Amino acid sequence: MRLAQQPIGVFDSGVGGLTVLRKLAELMPNENLIYLGDTARVPYGNKSPETISLYAQQCAQFLLERQVKMIVIACNTVSAVALKAVQAISPVPVVGMIDPGAAATARFSRIGIIGTQATVQSKAYEIAIQSLNTARPVNIHAQACPLFVPLAEEGWHTHAAAELIAHEYLTPLQQAQIECLILGCTHYPLLKTIIQKTLPTVQLIDSGEEAAVVARASLEYTGQVMKNLSTVRTIEGYITDMNPNFATVAYRLLGRPFTHLEQVIVDTTVDKHSLQLLPQVKLAPDLRYTQFLPKED
Repeated sequence: MRLAQQPIGVFDSGVGGLTVLRKLAELMPNENLIYLGDTARVPYGNKSPETISLYAQQCAQFLLERQVKMIVIACNTVSAVALKAVQAISPVPVVGMIDPGAAATARFSRIGIIGTQATVQSKAYEIAIQSLNTARPVNIHAQACPLFVPLAEEGWHTHAAAELIAHEYLTPLQQAQIECLILGCTHYPLLKTIIQKTLPTVQLIDSGEEAAVVARASLEYTGQVMKNLSTVRTIEGYITDMNPNFATVAYRLLGRPFTHLEQVIVDTTVDKHSLQLLPQVKLAPDLRYTQFLPKED
């Protein structure tokens, strides 16, 4: 099978990455997609970097064994802590969330970030933003919002409790008079309405949507975007625990059911030598956000 016909692989700790999957499906309507949600081990944000890295490599291996042509890490926690670990075992491009999201803040001076404990503690967004703004000072304010993930996983993103929790988390950012807010977890767009209600004048930046743009740009440059309108696109779903909310949230976000949905086990030993590897795809030297895409050794 030609590389262009291979699917794009996407993984996250749970339902949050479905927001990225939705954007990928919108931007590349003819692509076959495979989604892996590690619902048995969600959330990742309160785990150690070593554990997050192990889980991420296991999820990546699962997708590589299905011969994907690209991996999109639809998880800010993994992108912040374990992007390089995933790239180390992947022969195909790996797109994370951090740098594309950081790039979208270029015109702002007072920047807010919300994310999991692991993402905030890593300071990955601050490092990325500051590296892009060497010519001018920026004020960055980060806030961990650990309860947002379970609210999204339980489908409580419109519940009154979510509004109260959002007010508690976001008031310090409001007081800091931020101009934009990076939704530094792919679960958080599910709570976008409540977040925007709490911060009505703040520009929300969806890092997952920005990363989807990078993914499409990379595949377009290398001629690997599927353009055959006669093919029927498949969207396969795999989860590590059969969460009853998963299929409901997925249908609401995607507007269609998965072509195939299956519970799987991914917590196996990571051994890159056992993978059926595809040739490494070369990336554009002049692509928008090229600096955020995987580099050749």
